[in-house]
Amino acid sequence: KHFVGYGASQAGRDYNSTDISEHRLWSLYLPPFKAMLDAGVTTFMTGFNDLNGTPVTGNRYLLKDVLRDKWGFKGFVVTDYTAVNELVAHGYAKDEKHAAQLAFNGGADMDMVGQTYLKYLKPLIEEKKVSGARLNDAVRRVLEMKWRLGLFADPYRYHDDKRAAKRILTKENLAAATDMARRSMVLLKNHNQPLPIDTKKINSIALIGPLADNRYDMIGNWAGAGDRGAQPVTVKEGLESILGDDVTIRYAKGATHSYLLSHTGMSSLMGINVPVSGQTKEDLQSDIDEALQIAKTSDVVVMVLGEDQRMSGEASSRTELTLPGNQQALMEAVRSLNKPLILVIMSGRPNDLRWADSNVDAILHAWYPGTMGGQAVADVLMGKYNPAGKLPMTFPRSVGQVPLFYNHKNTGRPIGSANPSHTPVEYTSRYDDSLNSPLYAFGHGLSYTQFEYSPPTLSSEKLTPKGELTLTVKVTNVGDRKGEEVIQLYTHQKVGSITRPVKELKGFQKLEFAPGETKNVKFTLTPADLAFFSADMTWGIEPGEFDVMVGGASNQVQALTFTLTD
Repeated sequence: KHFVGYGASQAGRDYNSTDISEHRLWSLYLPPFKAMLDAGVTTFMTGFNDLNGTPVTGNRYLLKDVLRDKWGFKGFVVTDYTAVNELVAHGYAKDEKHAAQLAFNGGADMDMVGQTYLKYLKPLIEEKKVSGARLNDAVRRVLEMKWRLGLFADPYRYHDDKRAAKRILTKENLAAATDMARRSMVLLKNHNQPLPIDTKKINSIALIGPLADNRYDMIGNWAGAGDRGAQPVTVKEGLESILGDDVTIRYAKGATHSYLLSHTGMSSLMGINVPVSGQTKEDLQSDIDEALQIAKTSDVVVMVLGEDQRMSGEASSRTELTLPGNQQALMEAVRSLNKPLILVIMSGRPNDLRWADSNVDAILHAWYPGTMGGQAVADVLMGKYNPAGKLPMTFPRSVGQVPLFYNHKNTGRPIGSANPSHTPVEYTSRYDDSLNSPLYAFGHGLSYTQFEYSPPTLSSEKLTPKGELTLTVKVTNVGDRKGEEVIQLYTHQKVGSITRPVKELKGFQKLEFAPGETKNVKFTLTPADLAFFSADMTWGIEPGEFDVMVGGASNQVQALTFTLTD
């Protein structure tokens, strides 16, 4: 889910319309769904969006022509919550009966919650607007999945209280949760290596922020049966479990991480309820003052800031990427003390971290780290785990850069070395008030050790239509800690029948290195790796010159050139 184009909503607002060219649809949005189908996925869920004017829940081209006929999908398609009913609001169906007809004939086998099929399929079949064969086909697909899940043999097999008691929150599962959380975290900045925290050099830590001793937000939105009030381990608890009595931890909330509205009693915006901090300006300043007091008497400051879990859930679109509430004011106040300042961010989106990047000493992005998130954060901060995560998206400098992604096109007037010499710089594709580059690039992520890449080599300067090409690069851990590195491979076709992205990720390897260890890392490229949808929408390769790039992030690569021959 959600099939398809749901991530391209206009203005970044959930449920909004999407308008995607055929080339972009097939090149960018459909491939992940095809990969999932090839991996064995047996159900697809439609999105709420309309795509190029046709709601996907009633889109016969997508659900039948592409998914069934072209891709050979054998499972069933379920709508999202009341998506059939919403065909009326879209202006695509005149009423719910008409909506049921369009969705069912369009290829949606199951109506989630809306009950339009329950109410209207029988009269639609009697009126010959829906065929009995189509009904039998949909019923067969749904029953097959129930059979494959074993529900005919034991309809209660997934409602076993005894099994749940034995399996949920076991020691082994909590250890796995801790490990997954640690592996997902990304060290964005570590200027002069304040991380990991050296307990031999400090006696006290000021732990500040609304997410520092917070259970409720740790497991994020859509958390199922998670008990927010009891299950999660907080960052404060995680640090206490490691430090014991050796280091004093002083805690203050310091700020709110929810939306701040005026204290005049305003509690809604355009009739929609939004979170309210419930604090006056005096309360907020008192919280900051308390944080400053403990920071003054501590050796190092750890701030845990970010977003309320509800801000990253469905229907939680924002017009700003800044940290909500008075967290920015809190950061600036604490920074004025000139204490070593470490920032942990918890959120489900890229935030505007320009000020933090310029002013704090280290930044660790923990996302919403889950039940054992506090322990995982503490393990990383104290060096019990060496972070190795890499960003799966680009972090902009400001919301005005959005959408921003690594695999963009060059334009006819690119800024930088590719710019034609006769074009004055002021007439290139740029901003007057910002660099084009992101704050943190796709694939970025630091470690407590350092890795050096040798100049890469190619097995040949030519790749034939039936051949393969091997890139080799030596990667060395030049630090004094064991660590993991994600080595990334990108390509760029210099000329094509349709303009090509400046780089495309073609492979990666995550490898562990002992201190001082060198590994020969090899990537193999075949012509299939270089195929794309050309100008006439045929899938295949186009001979020509390519750049191949390797490195530790999309903006930190070394490049070589080869030619794909006829």
